[in-house]
Amino acid sequence: MMNRTRLTIALALSYAIFAVLLNSVGTVILQSIESFGVTKGAASSLEGFKDLSIAATSFLLAAQLPRFGLRRALIVALSGVGLACLAMPLAPGFWTTRLVFLAIGIGFGLAKVSVYSFVGLLTQGSARHASLLNLIEGIFMLGVLSGYWIFAAFIDPVAPGNLQWLNVYYVLAGACLLVVMLLVVTPFEERALQNEKAAAPERRFAEMLRLAWRPLSLSFIAAIFCYVLVEQGIGSWLPTFNRELLGLSAPMSVQAASIFAVSLAAGRLAAGVIVRRTGWFPLVCGCLVAMAILIVAVLPLAEAHHGEVTAWSRAPIAAFVFPMIGLAMAPIYPALNSAILSAMPASEQPPMVGLIVVFSALGGTTGSFIVGHVFAAAHGATAFYMLLAPIAALAGTTILVKKVLAKSTRDEGAPLDARAT
Repeated sequence: MMNRTRLTIALALSYAIFAVLLNSVGTVILQSIESFGVTKGAASSLEGFKDLSIAATSFLLAAQLPRFGLRRALIVALSGVGLACLAMPLAPGFWTTRLVFLAIGIGFGLAKVSVYSFVGLLTQGSARHASLLNLIEGIFMLGVLSGYWIFAAFIDPVAPGNLQWLNVYYVLAGACLLVVMLLVVTPFEERALQNEKAAAPERRFAEMLRLAWRPLSLSFIAAIFCYVLVEQGIGSWLPTFNRELLGLSAPMSVQAASIFAVSLAAGRLAAGVIVRRTGWFPLVCGCLVAMAILIVAVLPLAEAHHGEVTAWSRAPIAAFVFPMIGLAMAPIYPALNSAILSAMPASEQPPMVGLIVVFSALGGTTGSFIVGHVFAAAHGATAFYMLLAPIAALAGTTILVKKVLAKSTRDEGAPLDARAT
C-alpha cells in the first residue's frame, strides 16, 4: 500500500514537472529573442524539437517499454531531462535551448506511456482508473499554470535579456532529482504488463498507415492538425505578442499568458457538462464561431494600444480578453477525439491514438513555425489574424467528419472498415 501511494505521488510529480517544461516553450521563445538575439523564425523551431521528438519516441518505443520496465523508463526520462536542465545555465545558448526541448520531448514520450500504463496497474475497475487518471491530468494542468509564474519569477523586469532567468533550470533539475530518488526507492511489480504481447513496431506502423487512408480518418486527421496548429500558434507566441504588441514587461508578458492556460482548463471542465446536452458537433461549431469573433473583435484593441506597461492597472484590456480564447478553444480537441474513437472498434483505437499523437505534433510544429515567420515578417496582429484560415479549415473538416460518421451509422450492420471506405 505504501509503495502504491509513493508511486502515485511520483507519477503525479513527474507529470507536473513535464507540464512546466513542455508549456514553457512560449516563455523560452520570448527569452531566447531577448537573451540570445535569435530571430523569430529561428525561435519557432523550438516547437518542432519538442513535438516531433514526442511523436517519434511514442511511436518507436512505446511497444518496447514493458520489456524495459516502466519505472526504469520514467527514471531514465527524468534523469535525461534533469541533465538537460543543468546544461541550460552552464552552457547558455540557443543550441542548448534546442537540445533541452529535444530532451524534454523524448522524456515526455517515455513518461506519458509509462504513466498511463502505471495507472492501469495501480487501479482496478473503470471508475478508479478514470479517477486516478483525472487526478494526474488535473495536476498536469496545475503544472501548466504554475509554470508561467515560476519562469516569470526569474526574469529581470528591468533587463529581460539578463541570463539570470536560466537559474530556473537549477530548480527544475532539482525537482527531477527528487522524483528520481522517490522512484528508485519505490519498487513495483510490473509483470502483468510484460505478459501482454505488444505489437511489433513495424506492424503498428502498417496498421496506422492502413487506418490513415480511410475517409473518416483523413477528415479527422485534418481537423486535429488544424486545431493544434491554432492552439500552439497562439500558445507559443502569446508571451511575445504581449511583449511586442501590448508593451507589457517581460515578466508580465509571461504571467498574462497564464490566462490562456486557465481558460483552457476551465473550458475543458465546462465542456464535460455542456456536451451532454448539445452533442459534440453543435459544441464544436459554436466554439469555432466564438474563436473567430474573439480574434476579429479583440485584435483591433491590441493594435490601438501604444506604450510600455509595467503595472497591471495600466495593462490594456486585450491582455486579459484575448487569452480567453482558450475558453472557446478547449472543448474542441477532446470532443473530436471522443467522436472518432467512440465510433471505432477497440482494436483500432491504439493505432488511431498513434495518428493523433503524430499529427498533433505536426500541427503544433507547423503552427508555431507559421506564426513565428509571419510575426517576424509583418505586424504581430497579422500573425494571429492569419489563424482565421485554419479555423475556417477546421470548420470544414469538422463538417466532413460529421457527414462521414452519419453515413457510417446509416450503413446498418456493416463493420467500420466497410462503412469508412
